Amino acid sequence: MGIARKQILLKAEGIWKEYRNGKSVVLQVLKGADMEIREGEFVVIVGPSGSGKSTLLHILGGLDTPTDGSVRIDGQNIFQFSEESLAEFRNKKLGFVFQFHHLLPEFTALENVCMPALIQGQTMERSKARASAILKNVGLEGRMLHKPNELSGGEQQRVAVARALMNRPQLILADEPSGNLDKENGLRLHDLLADLSANEGHTFVVATHNPDLAKRADRILKMSEGKLVTVRHI
Repeated sequence: MGIARKQILLKAEGIWKEYRNGKSVVLQVLKGADMEIREGEFVVIVGPSGSGKSTLLHILGGLDTPTDGSVRIDGQNIFQFSEESLAEFRNKKLGFVFQFHHLLPEFTALENVCMPALIQGQTMERSKARASAILKNVGLEGRMLHKPNELSGGEQQRVAVARALMNRPQLILADEPSGNLDKENGLRLHDLLADLSANEGHTFVVATHNPDLAKRADRILKMSEGKLVTVRHI
C-alpha cells in the first residue's frame, strides 16, 4: 500500500495581474499562473527579476488582489472575504518573511515576535512564553531583550522568521528572505528554514534568486512568461 499524499493546503488557479492606465493595459505580470501546495512542502519559486515572483507571493498572501483568478487556502477562497475578515485570516493562518525584516525598532526581539499574538488578542504573558520558546528554537535565546539595532542582520532576520511562526500559521510565505544578508548569514538562514520544514512540518512557499536555498526545496517552480512551470520534483 502506498503512502497517502498530504492534503492540498493552497490552490491558486488562473492568476492574472495586469496594471492599467485607464482602459489601456500597461503591463501584464501574471498570465494565468496555477499552483498547488501540499501540507508540509517546501516549495521555491525562481525566475529573473521582474518576472512576477513577488507579485504572485503577495497575491497568495492576500496582500495584493489579482486581476483575475482565485486563491484557496485550506479550502477557502481568500478573495471572497471582506477586508476585515481577510486581515484576520492572514493573522491566524499565514506567516510572512520579507527581504527587509520590518521589525519595530522601539521594541525588543521578544516583543516583536509577540506582535502577531497580541493583535489576535492573546495576553502578553501567554505571548511572551511562546515567543521565548520560538526564539530559543531559532538560536536567539541570549538575544531576546535586544532591540533590532543591537542585532546583526542575520539575527534580525531570524527574529522575523520567529515572528512569522508566532501564531502557528498553516503557510509561511517568504520573499527573498536571505537577499539582504551576507553569504554566511544567508546559509544559516537557509539551514533554519530547511530544518523548520523537514523537522517541524511547516509549509513554505519561497521566492528567491539564491541557488543554495533553491536546492533545499522539495519542488522548484519557475516563473516563465507569467506562468509557473515545474523545474524539479523530489
